[in-house]
Amino acid sequence: MTDTDPDQYGRLTVRRSTADGVRIIALHGELDQDTRQRAGHALNPPDGDTTPHTVADLTALTFMDSSGINTLIAAHLAATEAHGWLRVAGAQPQVLRLLRLVGIDTLIPCHPTVREALDS
Repeated sequence: MTDTDPDQYGRLTVRRSTADGVRIIALHGELDQDTRQRAGHALNPPDGDTTPHTVADLTALTFMDSSGINTLIAAHLAATEAHGWLRVAGAQPQVLRLLRLVGIDTLIPCHPTVREALDS
């Protein structure tokens, strides 16, 4: 299953797919104050989801600010509460630097590729 959902600002596109029973949410563009709601809605496990496992594919995410950090933390907490997990994959150097600066990489596992995130 793949589905694409652009936001009203045109700066963030969300792609949803599944692999190995895991939701893969690919974020393309910018994750900031204006686009955080769309990203958060996509990353949080749907109510009643029996497999609340998600990989956030950030391969095509070109910018993220503190709103993105808060969105990832909220999605991690929601997945954990639902007895699942959130993993980050493919973060570009500027985004990965931010994740490391604020310590998100110690809370949410970060992997170089989606495949590695699925296999871990």
